[in-house]
Amino acid sequence: MGSVRWAFPCGAWRPRRREWLLAAQLVQPEEKDRIGQFVFARDAKAALAGRLLMRKLIAEKMCIPWNEVHLQRTSKGKPFLANTVVSINSNYNFNISHQGDYAVLAAEPELQVGIDIMKTNLPGSSSVPNFFHIMKRQFTETEWDVIKSMSNEWMQLDMFYRHWALKESFIKAIGVGIGFNLQRIEFNVSPLQLEVGQVYKETKMLLDGEKEEEWTFEETRFDDHHHVAVALGKQTGFVQKDSAERSGKEKCFQRTATGTFHGA
Repeated sequence: MGSVRWAFPCGAWRPRRREWLLAAQLVQPEEKDRIGQFVFARDAKAALAGRLLMRKLIAEKMCIPWNEVHLQRTSKGKPFLANTVVSINSNYNFNISHQGDYAVLAAEPELQVGIDIMKTNLPGSSSVPNFFHIMKRQFTETEWDVIKSMSNEWMQLDMFYRHWALKESFIKAIGVGIGFNLQRIEFNVSPLQLEVGQVYKETKMLLDGEKEEEWTFEETRFDDHHHVAVALGKQTGFVQKDSAERSGKEKCFQRTATGTFHGA
């Protein structure tokens, strides 16, 4: 079982009441309660789509029936499979993210994985310079130099959210939560411009000023607004293989449809 990259266009999902109720029955009661706390319907849709993607992965790739899948969260909020799995897939690692118009999932059989998606939007009531001032402590001086080197404010925002997705993907991969000092990690992004639909792995990370050779970062643009970053690192007891050896080629995102959520 190899790498998995799924994307679900939750922004375009318009479930009727019956479909929504059916989808809600496919998740655990505590998950349903958590989703019900969202104020906006779009956020509830995205959260439900993310949970369904995880359950779809486990049911299809680990052969656990939908109604037997039991998900829990670590103390830092990272979801994990609580079922006892005695198979070659017992170390399967997965992560989800939802923001903007998509819910996304990344899964790996031998690597730690974290994923984050960000949609480039203008800041609400704040100007771009003021927004950057508020967020100043989240990035290093080198990162800010790259962000502000872009030719206009929209491109600067786009580069800001690209860096943010990269940082979040790493934080989610190691599962440390919001207490981690983001200035400890610095990204040297490459290339500066990403083509829609392509997968890039050139970006490098520094941790506490030292280059991290054991972490790989995949970057993908879905469109002119959505940027996805996937962080890949070693799991204990595994040796990271060359990406070509692991998958044969770069892993692109597979779009999923509502009809793929079934099996309760």
